[in-house]
Amino acid sequence: MEARTTEDGEQLYVARNEAERGSKGPFFVVYTDRDREARWGYFCANCEAFDNAMDSMGRIQCNVCSNIRKADEWDAAHE
Repeated sequence: MEARTTEDGEQLYVARNEAERGSKGPFFVVYTDRDREARWGYFCANCEAFDNAMDSMGRIQCNVCSNIRKADEWDAAHE
């Protein structure tokens, strides 16, 4: 895993072998420890940012470059 530091100085670990497809590039799973015991969130490979959000439908959106991962299941009632 690749060690990275956030803007706040927090040490995180990017698992490049655990990815979710995005519209502009993959989102890699991020952990707080090398043992992968505590999952932290996602890392946008397109702009190399930790600043992203996931909603209850499983969509991920990077707040920097607007890279988007669509929901696994879509239901018109949720829109």
